[in-house]
Formats: sequence, structure tokens, C-alpha cells
Amino acid sequence: MSAEHPQQLLKACLKGDRRAQRQLYEQYKGRMFSLCLRYADSRHDAEDWLQEGFLKVFRDLDQFRSDGPFEGWMRKVILHTILENLRRQKRLFPTIATDNLEHLPEEEAPDREGEAALAQQVLAGLRQLPPGFRTVLNLYILEGYTHAEIATELGISVGTSKSQLMRAKAHLKTLLEKRPII
Repeated sequence: MSAEHPQQLLKACLKGDRRAQRQLYEQYKGRMFSLCLRYADSRHDAEDWLQEGFLKVFRDLDQFRSDGPFEGWMRKVILHTILENLRRQKRLFPTIATDNLEHLPEEEAPDREGEAALAQQVLAGLRQLPPGFRTVLNLYILEGYTHAEIATELGISVGTSKSQLMRAKAHLKTLLEKRPII
């Protein structure tokens, strides 16, 4: 089974071929582990989420419809696994007063040219952020979700999403000013 024939690899995985499953895992584990690390408090959490995510990928592989890239579908499965775990931990968002949060201004779309440089700094500082800040920042800046999508995905209000993003940016800015990461 070679990486040049992804459809054959997927078909073999669907049939329960352990060698094919191992090959698929080896091919994608690095990129998916990086995704997990961006949201995790620890390497251990990221490893657990990666394992759980791949179990779901193999379990739900028959739902992949080939109308888009397989890696994109897998990324969504892994990301949903991460978010399910964060919601289960119930420590994403501290209780905050929500008066007037619905009236926060909309964020402008991220500047795509400066996004790469910002992403490198954010990735380095993300692990220092509280889980709620880190999750909203990841989803908004790195995954491209809107506040409405974040609110739906995390079961929070749009205002809370906006507030968490503003607070995450301020917190990250403070962290970077104390010890610049470049």
C-alpha cells in the first residue's frame, strides 16, 4: 500500500486492514498531533485526543464522501474530538458577567499576509493561555471560524466568544511583551 494511492489506502482501511490503518495513521499523525497540541494543556492531553480522534476517524471512515480532501475531513473529526473533550472538562470559560457582551464590535477579518507571522507567535504563546482563551483564539484566528460558529460549537453566546477573543488577545499581548517570542 503506498501513499500515492490514497483511495486504495482508504478502501483497505474500510475493510479493517490493520497495515493500511497503521500507514494512514503514520501519514497524518504529525499534522493532527500539532492540531491537538494547539488546544491542549499538556502533551498527555494532546496524545489522548489524537488517539481518540483516530479511533473516530477509523470508526466513521465510511462517512467520508470524497467530495473534498480526506485530510480536511479528518481534521474536522479530530477538531470535534478536541472540542468535545474541552467541553467535557467544563473548564473552558470561567463564569463572567455577560451584560452588554452582545454589543461588542465585530472583529475584522485577519490580515492574510501578516497571519503567518502572527500564527507563529500565537502558537508559541498558546500553551500559556487559559483553555477558554486558547480555544476561541485557535478557532477564530487559526481555523477561520466566525463568532457565530464558535458560539454554536462551544455552546456559548456570540458575545462570550467575542469577549474571550478580546481577552485572549490582551493576555497574549501581555505575555509577548514580557518575553517576546520570535
